[in-house]
Amino acid sequence: MDPAASVCAAVALLVTLSGCCCSADWELYDRNYEPELPPVLHSSYGSLWPLPRSVVSFPEVYRLSRLTFQIVYSPESTASTGCSILDDAFRRYFYYIFGRSAAEDSQRPSVDGDHTEAHEVRQLQVTITASDPECNQHPHVTSNEAYKITVVQPVATLKSETVWGALRGLETFSQLVYEDQYITHLINKTNIMDAPRFAHRGVLLDTSRHYLPLQVILDTLDAMSFNKFNVFHWHIVDDPSFPYQSITFPNLSAKGAYHPVTHIYTLKDVLTVIEYARQRGIRVIPEFDTPGHTQSWKGQPNLLTPCYNGETPSGTFGPINPALNATYDFMNRLFKEISWVFPDNFIHLGGDEVNFACWKSNPMITEFMLKQGFGSDYRKLESFYIQNVVDIVASNLKGYMVWQEVFDNGVKIKSNTIVEVWMASNMKAELYKVTKAGFTTILAAPWYLDYIGYGQDWRQYYQVEPLHFNGWYFDENVCPSSNLLINYAHSSYRKQLL
Repeated sequence: MDPAASVCAAVALLVTLSGCCCSADWELYDRNYEPELPPVLHSSYGSLWPLPRSVVSFPEVYRLSRLTFQIVYSPESTASTGCSILDDAFRRYFYYIFGRSAAEDSQRPSVDGDHTEAHEVRQLQVTITASDPECNQHPHVTSNEAYKITVVQPVATLKSETVWGALRGLETFSQLVYEDQYITHLINKTNIMDAPRFAHRGVLLDTSRHYLPLQVILDTLDAMSFNKFNVFHWHIVDDPSFPYQSITFPNLSAKGAYHPVTHIYTLKDVLTVIEYARQRGIRVIPEFDTPGHTQSWKGQPNLLTPCYNGETPSGTFGPINPALNATYDFMNRLFKEISWVFPDNFIHLGGDEVNFACWKSNPMITEFMLKQGFGSDYRKLESFYIQNVVDIVASNLKGYMVWQEVFDNGVKIKSNTIVEVWMASNMKAELYKVTKAGFTTILAAPWYLDYIGYGQDWRQYYQVEPLHFNGWYFDENVCPSSNLLINYAHSSYRKQLL
């Protein structure tokens, strides 16, 4: 990670672009590994994406043969056969390198081409150095993804501390391989040292507005691994639908999904996504947005606030009702389940775009506000609700993320809350305020891929430098030396995806 020199605040950015099993079964997943292979791009040195931190490539060329090449553990590696995450990755990347031409390779006649005299790389030896290679763990925010590749003949090497760096290195090695005009697999002598600039690099999918079949989510995870993204932010429920099938509250999806059978994610589906992601070094962070964005939560009686026209109920409902003890009993049971199902250390609690109009119309809410001493400040009511939910999540040993409105509305959030900035209009000022207040921050604002344009509209996403905001200068009069500010950048597919 590139150091941002400041005595007072070290700003480290973790970046992204904002889809009942457990152990992976290769035969099962092998059916999924038949993507349309892209056309051959002839390149002297392969095509690396994203570009590693340090690449030294030489003109010396080596051949690889599907009949002789192997990806194996080195004798010094602390991980060995039986480390399923790497066992599967070795098979997967062998397939990515050589494609579906297994039978063709054995039948293809030898051709006297330009590289017939080239030396051959027969092995990629993978070395994991940590005493605990983390074979059976899930990736986390501090996972070490650094790796080093040395390509020489006859044995190339890949070294990393844990399996997470090895997964990134395998992706890079596969990108180094290219084909000549005789469809000979080639690789140049190369030295690479790499580590991510940002520890959080994610994709957000909204599966409430647009239900996505399980296979589409798995395909997205594959695409993420090809680009070395490591966080799947699963915006799984929202106003339009509630596709998550809760074990504790099955009526939420029965009454809130687009269809209670065909448009839901069962426990088996969710665990499949989590394990598929783990095998690719990707964290799965679920978002259950409250108290707003909950119109689909109608399967739980008395959870949503009844709206009024004067003294008469209007028949419509607003945000979750924060005035009832039953609300927090429900939330405690729901988040206990969510904490059990999703192994990541964080849950996204949303908190954005809460419309206070329905709360203001409800006489019971008004009475509750007076009893609590909130007066007519509905931000205090929102704060009351968020604080209760945060305590519930913390009691289940989880960290939490919220959208920026929670911070902007003055909700009293705990110091370890992660605030996600999604509004582009005041992005730099917001980053300054949030990080100055000492909160870890995810940046999503510049990367809303649902804003479809034409022509070269993709260029804008690559011109963003997330650290370009006034948040890491030193001024001993305004910046306490104890403040360590960490900024996570996160781009997202949000809102009206597809």
